[in-house]
Amino acid sequence: MAIAAPAGAGELLRMTVRAFHGQRCGTGVDLGDGYRYGACHRRAAFHSGARGKTLPVNKGWHDAGDYGRYVVNSGIATGTLLWAWELFPESFEDIDLLDEVRWNLEWMLSMQDEDGGVWHKQTSLDFPGFVMPHDDESISYVIGKGSCATANLAAVSAMAARIYDGAFAEENLKASRRAWRWLEQHPNVRFRNPSGVATGEYGDKDCSDERLWAAAELWKSGGDRDAKVHLLANLHRAETGPPSWKEVGALALWRAALEGDGHSMRRTVAAADVVVARAREHQWRIPMRERDFVWGSNGVAANYAMQLLVANEIRPDARYVAVARDILDYLLGRNPFGMSYVTGYGKQSVQHPHHRPSGADGIDAPWPGLLAGGPNRNRQDPVLKKMPRGTPPIRMYADDQESYASNEIAINWNAPLVFLLAGLESRSPAAGAVPDRSLPIRRLSDD
Repeated sequence: MAIAAPAGAGELLRMTVRAFHGQRCGTGVDLGDGYRYGACHRRAAFHSGARGKTLPVNKGWHDAGDYGRYVVNSGIATGTLLWAWELFPESFEDIDLLDEVRWNLEWMLSMQDEDGGVWHKQTSLDFPGFVMPHDDESISYVIGKGSCATANLAAVSAMAARIYDGAFAEENLKASRRAWRWLEQHPNVRFRNPSGVATGEYGDKDCSDERLWAAAELWKSGGDRDAKVHLLANLHRAETGPPSWKEVGALALWRAALEGDGHSMRRTVAAADVVVARAREHQWRIPMRERDFVWGSNGVAANYAMQLLVANEIRPDARYVAVARDILDYLLGRNPFGMSYVTGYGKQSVQHPHHRPSGADGIDAPWPGLLAGGPNRNRQDPVLKKMPRGTPPIRMYADDQESYASNEIAINWNAPLVFLLAGLESRSPAAGAVPDRSLPIRRLSDD
């Protein structure tokens, strides 16, 4: 018996996965109906710290509404999609998710330096104007090397090593281990934009949660003793969720829980119970707090749903699934605007996202399957600054291309939406039933 999915969930799942194809860099893209562009950003990127050296880094996904590519945001987005594949593979029987993810993985692997460390991002020095990708003539630079980026690669390449097969799996496991060795020597090298670089920083003062996630995935895939020792020593520090690009410790906790670690299981389900209780008291039946309405709040909401569906894998509970469905309903129109935040889906949906291809292609409707950022209580763009004082955080949103702080799109927001749709579409056991696989409660230290 399947978890009930919303009408059209399969169609929407295909749309949201297809949206990643529409973010591809380095190749021509054609989604049909006029949504197309030519091969873009094909020139080798200049290495910002090596006197004119260039690197052939020509794949990956455009990160958001701009054309930059950022390892830390690619990490959480790629990891979330691989989590969806591992937990709900049947939902992708007619969707080639792994081929899409591989395009980005290959770019991430190309960002690894010879010593195992990973460059933080590949961008121009400033954001380009609203032009199509193949018309962007900005010079591309590979910038910075840091622990957060390196740990993100270590985590997702460890996952890829067990999900893919053949030479690509081996390449990923080697890359993960090389990154791990670099992290042992450089546990918290922080990234800051150098002078003259104005693109997204994705700065993070603490890379310990990224390293913890890497340890969990590398231990799962390769059985590496050093990774396990680090995981056991630091797992108690992991956040319970929801994850974000800056806080990925919950992914380590959930990995341990799914492997049957009793303490991690208890923490995961206890946190899910709190999320459910909060959603029951909310006017819109969602677990969002005032502080959750930030840049990308719809991604926060989708990550709450991911948290609940992971908990449902550990201890099936109809309440977890019900609140996950309520979150999806909120994203698709049961909200103060009566609007679907997913482009191209629903009777009334976002029309003017901050997304360069949507704004430059000459087509009235935006590229489909993209989740808009959503309400943002912080007045971080000119449109939001004009909103009346006292506007409730849940209403701090404008369907306006210029409202980049509420109406941008991003791969790390689309990824948990894919996870949510896959979980509801899957043939997992009904909430409350006995799960297909046994999750024996044990201690990881007993291995």
